Amino acid sequence: MTRLPISAFIIAKNEADRIGTAIRSLRDWVDEVHVIDSGSSDDTVAISAALGAHTHFREWTGFGPQKVYGESLCRHPWVLNLDADEEISPELRNEIMALFERGEPPCPAYRMLRTELYNFHERPHRWAPTSDWIRLYRKDRAGYKDSPVHDTVEVRQGRAGTLRGRFWHRSFRSFRHHVDKVNAYSSAQAEDRFRKGRNPSALTLLLTPPLAFLKCFILRREFVNGIDGVLISYMYAFQRFIRLAKTRERFQQERKKSRE
Repeated sequence: MTRLPISAFIIAKNEADRIGTAIRSLRDWVDEVHVIDSGSSDDTVAISAALGAHTHFREWTGFGPQKVYGESLCRHPWVLNLDADEEISPELRNEIMALFERGEPPCPAYRMLRTELYNFHERPHRWAPTSDWIRLYRKDRAGYKDSPVHDTVEVRQGRAGTLRGRFWHRSFRSFRHHVDKVNAYSSAQAEDRFRKGRNPSALTLLLTPPLAFLKCFILRREFVNGIDGVLISYMYAFQRFIRLAKTRERFQQERKKSRE
């Protein structure tokens, strides 16, 4: 298989059980894969190296800074970012290869559809919920912002195109892992919202959980997963609510400190 002039990079920590899938979905058709590890205590680095990836250590400073560093390691202008719990589908791989076979891609960046893949799935449901993310781009015309919380690509020149193929996301190993991940991420989100002065109102705190549930279950089509979709939608409502609750708590702590 012909390798494309694309550099791929993955940020990781303690992903020994999943990172192999991510690397294997890339290594046969991109020119290089970089793994940026932030201090794994498992075999993440060893597995990555054994699969041919270039491994690097960088102490964790937030999602955006880690990915900006990942971009700096890439020797090609075109870069592809994948998280350790994601996988490029064969259909998306073929679409990207066809795009480059026609010469220089016409857009500076491309959105790709991400589909959630849960533990009860072998492959995603045909109507599974999707979200679109810019993950393929020229780093001289687009790139990650350095926000420690939000890892989004900003297109600085031109407009992003859209690819039809999907990549798969295995975000949560279990409900316990889901809760642990939401707890850590919501604390960072709450601190970010506090710095921006975004104190949630009582009405927002009241309405967010039911509206978030309906958004997930209906608009994101989790209803296709039956009772599992109900559970996932409740977890989504919880993660939306807990970041607001922690934000409110942060403002209360600051007011208490100012009175002392």
